Amino acid sequence: MYFDKLTNGGSEYECPPDKIVFDEERGEYICIETGEVIEERVVDRGPEWRAFTPEEKERRSRTGSPITPTIHDGGLTTIIDWRDKDATGKKLELKKRLEVMRWRKWQIRTRIQSSIDRNLAQAIAELERIADQLNLPKPVKEEAAIVYRKAVERGLVRGRAIESVVAAAVYAACRKHRIPRTLDEIAKYTKTGRKEVARCYRLLLRELDLRIPIVDPKDFVPKIASVLRLSGATVRLAMEILDKAKDRGVTAGKDPAGLAAAAIYIAALLNDERKTQKEVASVAGVTEVTVRNRYKELAKLLGIQLPQQ
Repeated sequence: MYFDKLTNGGSEYECPPDKIVFDEERGEYICIETGEVIEERVVDRGPEWRAFTPEEKERRSRTGSPITPTIHDGGLTTIIDWRDKDATGKKLELKKRLEVMRWRKWQIRTRIQSSIDRNLAQAIAELERIADQLNLPKPVKEEAAIVYRKAVERGLVRGRAIESVVAAAVYAACRKHRIPRTLDEIAKYTKTGRKEVARCYRLLLRELDLRIPIVDPKDFVPKIASVLRLSGATVRLAMEILDKAKDRGVTAGKDPAGLAAAAIYIAALLNDERKTQKEVASVAGVTEVTVRNRYKELAKLLGIQLPQQ
């Protein structure tokens, strides 16, 4: 944004930002109130081409993909595609395909040279697998990759299973971005089990000094309600129940998923969208006993009169 104090009849006049326009043909910033040229001969640093769809933008752009921590080398090196087609989309001849195959083999070898590169390549593949199983968004995957890279730099991975440390990094990233995924859900996709993933998670917290926010039971409510196909009114009521419980200090020291399941169960009963404790517990990843105990506590402490079941 450009500002300029102009002399107008012996007094100073400051062009407001909303009155300054850019003339693309002349390369000038002009004040539409006074007609004064604020700046001239401005260099246009944008592309000389135009695109109206994301596909056109990707096709016409002459730059590579952005740097990302979800690739072991940061995405700095080129990748030779496996489709064996030329720039026009035609299939390559057999002789050329064999030549490209040799290029590809050596290109892969040059991308992975050190033991750290091999470790990161294996870990990133494991991270992609777990993230796809859990349907995690891109920011969570990038955060998990950053946490794992820090663990490698500190030497925390040595002597431990890669998938356990990756799973712990994924859990830390989910906690940081407030994505409702429990440790049991993540550990389910590893061979080492929950105990080892939890041990690695505590190690990451201690050694990397990670700042992880406290889990809010409300984060689990939309996920549970979506699977159970409950209405928005029920979700809103469950949120209100949890807010009141938090104000009373009822939520301290209790499993967030269990509290969310209990609030959902109560809200569904009050809105006549009855779900069994077994259904709610299965979706929340807790036991029926937990749901039963938590919903009785909430109903008693908050004075909620539940309909006859």
